[in-house]
Amino acid sequence: MVVGAAIIEGGRVLACERSAPPEVAGRWEFPGGKVEPGEAETDALARECVEELGVRVAVGARVGRDVRMAHGRSVLRVYAARLLHGDEPKALEHAELRWLSAAELDSVDWLPADVPIVAALRPLLDTP
Repeated sequence: MVVGAAIIEGGRVLACERSAPPEVAGRWEFPGGKVEPGEAETDALARECVEELGVRVAVGARVGRDVRMAHGRSVLRVYAARLLHGDEPKALEHAELRWLSAAELDSVDWLPADVPIVAALRPLLDTP
C-alpha cells in the first residue's frame, strides 16, 4: 500500500515535482510513500510528510478511490490533510513544490496514478 497526502490550505493543494528516478523526474505527485509492515496508513502518511516536507499534518478523509500503481504491485490511497502548527513545506526530496488552485490543477504533468485523485480533489478546492 502506498499513501499520499492532498495537503489543502487556503483553497489550494500542494503538488510536488519528482526529482528521481529519471523515468518520473519532472512529473508531479502528492507527497507520501509506502506503508511499513504493522504501520497504520495515517501514521505512515504523517511520517512521510515529516520525511519529505518537514511538516506535521492532521490526516483527514479519503480523497477519490484506490488507484492501482503503474507496475501493478501496489495501490495508491490518498487522504486529505492539513498543516499543523504553522509548518511550511520544504522541498527536502522534491525538485519543486507548488500550491495549486482548482483552476491550476492541470498546469502540471501529474504522474498517472495521481490523475484520478486530481479529478476527485476539484470539489474540495475553492473555485475562482
